[in-house]
Amino acid sequence: MNQSDKKNLEFIKNSGVNYFLQDSPRNWFDKQQKAPEDSANSINEDKLLEIRILIDEIKKYQSPLQKTAKKLVVYDGNLDAKVMFIGEAPGRDEDEQGIPFVGRAGQLLNKMLNAIKLTRNDVYITNVVNWRPPENRTPTDEEILAFLPFLQKQINIVSPDFLFLLGGVAAKAILSTPLTLAKLRGKLHEYESMQLNKKIHTIVSYHPAFLLRSPQYKRAAWEDLQILQQKLDNET
Repeated sequence: MNQSDKKNLEFIKNSGVNYFLQDSPRNWFDKQQKAPEDSANSINEDKLLEIRILIDEIKKYQSPLQKTAKKLVVYDGNLDAKVMFIGEAPGRDEDEQGIPFVGRAGQLLNKMLNAIKLTRNDVYITNVVNWRPPENRTPTDEEILAFLPFLQKQINIVSPDFLFLLGGVAAKAILSTPLTLAKLRGKLHEYESMQLNKKIHTIVSYHPAFLLRSPQYKRAAWEDLQILQQKLDNET
């Protein structure tokens, strides 16, 4: 290997792609998980109050999913985050712990964040639906619509600069489009809220659970992460 090739290889490894693409498992949850409101380094008290009120609203909403789920799963991360990651719905591990993305898909999401020099404390993580659907099935259109107002309120409270949509359910909920994931990813979209005086850059990518089943799409997901990383770098 010549000197130029060695430098290129070193650059790729340092960029994070080698770490993200590897398939070996890593346990990110050896240490006791903190409660969502304690996970940020500095807490915006106004936002914390708003999110607690919202959580109470979700608890009071009578969803059929409550009958089969164990714990309500709303968010993890930083209420002042610039980036909000939105998934589909809680799975078994999330249902047990009441925290989004703590199972195998959550471990992969942590690797994805680390690959672009971020941690869970740097971002806000949530799902479209806040109760686990039975047998981890995909949420129905009716369930997506029922929980969408709660998701929109989370966006208004956090007021991120970027939304990173993990999978087709999140893309359908936020972008209100029939287009496939393949046609949506690889470009910037915009999300607008009547409550926010700004447009939020939105990126669509694959759900980590899908990447675990289909690792050949990891490189495409890495490209989507690089779009986010470049935008964040340009803001600093």
